Amino acid sequence: MANLTLYRKRIIPDECVLLKDDVVLQVDNDTIVTKWNALRPKKDLHHGYSCYYLKEGFKMSKFLDESGNLLYWYFDIVEYDFHGNENAYVVTDLLVDVIINPDGFVKVVDLDELVAAFDTGQLSDYQLKKALLYLNNLLSAVYSPKLSSLQFNLNQYDK
Repeated sequence: MANLTLYRKRIIPDECVLLKDDVVLQVDNDTIVTKWNALRPKKDLHHGYSCYYLKEGFKMSKFLDESGNLLYWYFDIVEYDFHGNENAYVVTDLLVDVIINPDGFVKVVDLDELVAAFDTGQLSDYQLKKALLYLNNLLSAVYSPKLSSLQFNLNQYDK
């Protein structure tokens, strides 16, 4: 998939952003791995790596500070839409996120946004169900030995 283009689509706020500065490191039928600098740098967040799990419904990111120290692992629950004529993926954020701190503490966030988007019609019944099923599958992986293999997919690029 040479010249693959990625877009990040958000529901809240309603926006679709071309990830023009992301560098695609690897692509296969199951995953896309990228490295990136923060679009909106924060106090600590400087850059990171992401692995898009195309069949799993989530994106895993490794958030790093300027020195390359791990801040946390960030999982977005997403749906993918491939546009073959453009060789582009539109990755729609389904609002629910999971954060894993370096000490292993796991936090599920933004369930309130999921409900708000559903209540206002910004999220369909189908997307709500998909988000909850993807979250369930992700949490099953997080609380199993599979998590270390997921993390390895990004750690191998961060050398």
